[in-house]
Amino acid sequence: MPIESIISFAFASTLLSIAPGPDNIFVLVQSALYGRKSGILITLGLCTGLLVHTTAVAFGVAALFRTSVTAFTLLKIVGAIYLAYLAWQMYRETSKRLEARESNFRSNGAMYRRGIIMNITNPKVSIFFLAFLPQFASPEYGPVTTQMFILGGIFICVAMLIFSAVALLADAIGEWLNSWPKARVYLCRIAGAVFAGLALKLAISSAPGG
Repeated sequence: MPIESIISFAFASTLLSIAPGPDNIFVLVQSALYGRKSGILITLGLCTGLLVHTTAVAFGVAALFRTSVTAFTLLKIVGAIYLAYLAWQMYRETSKRLEARESNFRSNGAMYRRGIIMNITNPKVSIFFLAFLPQFASPEYGPVTTQMFILGGIFICVAMLIFSAVALLADAIGEWLNSWPKARVYLCRIAGAVFAGLALKLAISSAPGG
């Protein structure tokens, strides 16, 4: 692949990763609540999910979500239910005794899985990749499947850097907010509202062409 195409793709990926979206908002909220370790683990989970979407695009599976309303609807319902579950968990936190963020930290595996589930249950990510990645690939550069994995890998690396930066920033904000009495209660309520909003947005989203 020409270096110009790779640079253009990396630049576009950076802008897309910086733009507010479900994934980086998710990292921000979780890092503010549970600290940078939580944010990094969720970032790793989200990027693992992106690897799944890249593979789906490379082998044409993602086209199913663009053409099958049933497949799209089933996956988005699963994603919406999971986000609603996270919102419920956040509201439950407001009734608990206020403790340090570290004492409320979930296990490493739980946070990592949370990132994976959050990402792979959003069919719009696969559809986005299906529309975005091929714009920078061409049969004249070699096997298209290989190019899809290269481009997906670049996007994942960029997203990893951007989301990790978001996690570190949110951790600092969370430390500052937690110095206030009952700040954690308000953080949890805000997080619950964010997750509920994301769940609603995903639930009412329509399949492309729908």
